[in-house]
Amino acid sequence: MIYYLFHSLLAGEHYAYENVLFRAVVAALFCFFLVLVCGPRVIRELAKKKIGDRPEFDNAALNALMSEKANVPTMGGILIVGAIVVAVLLFADVANFYVCMGLLSLVWLAVLGCVDDWFKLTAKHRIGTRTGLKTHEKLLFQIGLAVVLSIFTYQHGTHNYADLGPLFDEPRVPPYKVLSVPFYKYGIELGTYSFLILTVLVMTFTSNAVNLTDGMDGLASGCVVLCSLVFMLLAYVAGDAEVAAKLLVPHIPRAGELAILCGAMMGSCLGFLWHNCHPARVFMGDTGSLPLGGVIGFVAIVTRQELMLFIVGGIFVIEAASVILQVGYFKLTGGKRLFRVAPIHHHFHMGGWSETQTVVRFWLVAAVFAGLALVTMKLR
Repeated sequence: MIYYLFHSLLAGEHYAYENVLFRAVVAALFCFFLVLVCGPRVIRELAKKKIGDRPEFDNAALNALMSEKANVPTMGGILIVGAIVVAVLLFADVANFYVCMGLLSLVWLAVLGCVDDWFKLTAKHRIGTRTGLKTHEKLLFQIGLAVVLSIFTYQHGTHNYADLGPLFDEPRVPPYKVLSVPFYKYGIELGTYSFLILTVLVMTFTSNAVNLTDGMDGLASGCVVLCSLVFMLLAYVAGDAEVAAKLLVPHIPRAGELAILCGAMMGSCLGFLWHNCHPARVFMGDTGSLPLGGVIGFVAIVTRQELMLFIVGGIFVIEAASVILQVGYFKLTGGKRLFRVAPIHHHFHMGGWSETQTVVRFWLVAAVFAGLALVTMKLR
């Protein structure tokens, strides 16, 4: 809205507002203050409706450690998602294809997470027990979204592309047929079905990995802030032909608008962290973690940085891998455990680290991963 207002009033002139990074920073600041101001009211409403957390684990010691979190309002992801939507509508070019698809991802997964949270926290669902959606039900909607996005994004990208410059000399290929590889200046060419499968894997993995990380006060929101910052810069680079050529990354025309979406995510999570830091007054729940992870995955796909995502979101990868390894080891050994409990942040918590120590140390590791990811842009 504001984007078009400035565009019409200042037609033919070049002003700072035309700059993608400027608008991304403005969106971040806007979201931070919006969540900061609206947070107390939303928290009161959630508490009034008795939408409180009920942490339950297959470990009595961990249940005792987490007992203080009982009845803390969850579904705080409504705050995050709402602020992001408002900021994108105000500061981004909403006619941009990638912005529209990003908003679709955000809203789709937010609704999915909201339904899951609502069933878990308020409804006596499934034979009188309190439980959310089944894993296969959530995966069905996540995969469905990923398939839709992959088809439309691939078609759009292959019909509206610029030269890849140094990535490929002959033949020139569309960006969506190239997988960018960290530390390596030449991409790997993909087929149509490879792109579809890759999109499904990246979006479902990232969405669920952020969800698994959301288990301690401020842990997920702090890590998403760092991840969003890096992808805000990567979106800007991918959308600028000159900068993309210098850094030897695929140039994706008009993908720079996704920097506003990433900036809005960063600001919203920073504002949410104000209310979510220890001791948390609200949790984001699946309502927040599923869409945040999904949108990060979508931005990685558009910018052709799917492999870079495994570096930027290193903490999310470690958290998801710990669960996969724990379950696999448990089944292979007939009941033995690789970690005290998974996801791995609880393993360290039960090992003697306080919750604050665990969260801050994980933030530090996430910052190292973010820095490493930015360094790889020059090490090609």
